[in-house]
Amino acid sequence: MLSLVDGYNVTKADPATRNLSLEEQRGALLDRLRVRGQDLLGTGRIVVVFDGPTGAAGSAGREGGVEIRFSREGSADDTIVELAQSVAEKVLLVTSDSELAERVRVHASAGCEVRPRESLFEAARRTKSGRARRYPAGSVGIPAGGNSITAELKKLWLDNEE
Repeated sequence: MLSLVDGYNVTKADPATRNLSLEEQRGALLDRLRVRGQDLLGTGRIVVVFDGPTGAAGSAGREGGVEIRFSREGSADDTIVELAQSVAEKVLLVTSDSELAERVRVHASAGCEVRPRESLFEAARRTKSGRARRYPAGSVGIPAGGNSITAELKKLWLDNEE
């Protein structure tokens, strides 16, 4: 399966990346996909498409199993549709752009599955059923009861704030 990711559609909405520069947004998404791409999207080729001629610090290519494309003069949407048309395999599209999703469904010869951009957000984690869920606090080093400790610290530190 070919996984196509509408790059800025994901990064500009992800709470973890939306306030970063475009270069930092791209880097964060690519890092995430290099490390967790197979868990989030399944096996197969992953192609992330961004609008624009090239990245500020680099150009299209392959990084750690993730292919990067820039739309050049056209839009990322047009590039994604062209890629979907050019393959004989099923396409997995990650975007929350309903018009793009419909265009890819029409043009993907082997079919298309669409997942919302939230499925790639920093906090997303795939379950065996394929649904996204948030990381449990313990998996990132927060001890049991960490939330109550945080609430207690906030009360101590912030209650006297005016």
